[in-house]
Amino acid sequence: MIGYMINEAEEEEEEVDECTSTTSVLVVPYPELVPVVFFCLKQTTCPRSWCIRLLLCTWFERVSMMVILLNCVTLGMYQPCENIDCSSERCQILQAFDAFIYIFFAMEMVIKMVALGIFGRRSYLGDTWNRLDFFIVMAGMVEYSLDLQNINFTAIRTVRVLRPLKAINRVPSMRILVNLLLDTLPMLGNVLLLCFFVFFIFGIIGVQLWAGLLRNRCYPTENFTIFLTFSHLWRLYDERPFICSLPVDNGIMSCADVPARREGGKSCCLDKDDVLVSVAGLCVNWNKYYSRCGTGHSNPHKGAINFDNIAYAWIVIFQVITLEGWVEIMYYVMDAHSFYNFIYFILLIIVSHTRIRGLQPAALEPHVAL
Repeated sequence: MIGYMINEAEEEEEEVDECTSTTSVLVVPYPELVPVVFFCLKQTTCPRSWCIRLLLCTWFERVSMMVILLNCVTLGMYQPCENIDCSSERCQILQAFDAFIYIFFAMEMVIKMVALGIFGRRSYLGDTWNRLDFFIVMAGMVEYSLDLQNINFTAIRTVRVLRPLKAINRVPSMRILVNLLLDTLPMLGNVLLLCFFVFFIFGIIGVQLWAGLLRNRCYPTENFTIFLTFSHLWRLYDERPFICSLPVDNGIMSCADVPARREGGKSCCLDKDDVLVSVAGLCVNWNKYYSRCGTGHSNPHKGAINFDNIAYAWIVIFQVITLEGWVEIMYYVMDAHSFYNFIYFILLIIVSHTRIRGLQPAALEPHVAL
């Protein structure tokens, strides 16, 4: 960051050593830096001149990157379930590394504040990425203050995951890519708004056409007063439920299409009157007595797949546009309502994959051209 604030003309001298050559240039005050910081520190004053020399030394940036990488390793080794009391030697070592990393980041912030100043256009807080560094250091200070008072505030600890973002400020190419992404967010927001309208329109259509239809199940037309084992009972929940079509609808499946019951890999063929007859290899086909289609209480996939309201419809639409499991959902709707419901799903996939996804590169194109 300091390299962008100092005049590039001062770096024309031949570099014999990275740190020593930079130090020789610092004899002349830097016009692009704040002349005086903290009301008394000029560019040639010892504390500030030392900080500027340190920031100009490339080894300082390299050490800073190494500390950031070390922080990534320690964050990956953290085990929250085992490190609650931090009584193990491994946890204490990681805690010591974390304290060292925080002290380094805090000292780096202080050095930059002394060299650049705090407030102003070209000061420390004048840069967005430096403000992120400042927030991370302040959050760490609050975390350690709460630890001293034996207060466990988990939300503050989550700020640790932002520490690797400090690497963005050290790598110019990465900083350019992130700034490009941030500049395209308004246009991507327009694309997301269009996605919302597509979701909303298709969701309303689904609710109006198929609300409650995926609850359709086949029920017996008469009551059986016989003793059955659990293996004879119709399963209330099935991973692939048989969804039937009501008489008022024109779905593909009816209760007459319920497959025969199978036991031991064989289809059952006996009637209910033969339930007490012991015939080797034969069983009663109870499924054929489930001949009345009615509305039940559960939807497929533990109630997650349905069009009963707009919220669940959006969940189904999102799963359809991911192209994972959408065919099964389409078959459910076709079984319960109409064969021609496949048009809805085909149109949804075409709109989401050819139109909306095509708008995302178009939103990035003006910024990439720049």
